[in-house]
Amino acid sequence: MLLPNILLTGTPGVGKTTLGKELASRSGLKYINVGDLAKEGQLYDGYDEEYDCPMLDEDRVVDELDNQMTEGGVIVDYHGCDFFPERWFHAVFVLRTNTNELYKRLETRGYNEKKLKDNIECEIFQVLYEEAAASYKEEIVHQLPSNNPEELESNINQILKWIEQWVKVHNA
Repeated sequence: MLLPNILLTGTPGVGKTTLGKELASRSGLKYINVGDLAKEGQLYDGYDEEYDCPMLDEDRVVDELDNQMTEGGVIVDYHGCDFFPERWFHAVFVLRTNTNELYKRLETRGYNEKKLKDNIECEIFQVLYEEAAASYKEEIVHQLPSNNPEELESNINQILKWIEQWVKVHNA
């Protein structure tokens, strides 16, 4: 049976991981957090002193994921999206969060002042939505609000309906 691949993207702290894990649990699709994958496989290309974090080796991540993505049925969670092959995804969901809420979430994670400021600006200027819109066909890119548990539940239900419809159409 053919199953879709979904990308969940957005500024750090918008709720990609929470949504992705719950979607995988309810849909049976496989969930992959690119940050965790990189950590496990040491898929890094140096260290960013300014942001105090390792730099992702995007080519190695793509090589690592390619076979799974070709098989289908994968939910990928990452804040960037312009390095993934366009052919991988059937839907791209960009999560958006109110900046006051986002600030609280990132502060709780212990982000330094520069990292906090840059991520809030990223959300204000819709950087990740624009990156997704520039990287994928317009009709597969969707924005979803992600501010509270009610919106989380609504997003889960909306995406589950989309998956169900996609499976019907592509397995008829």
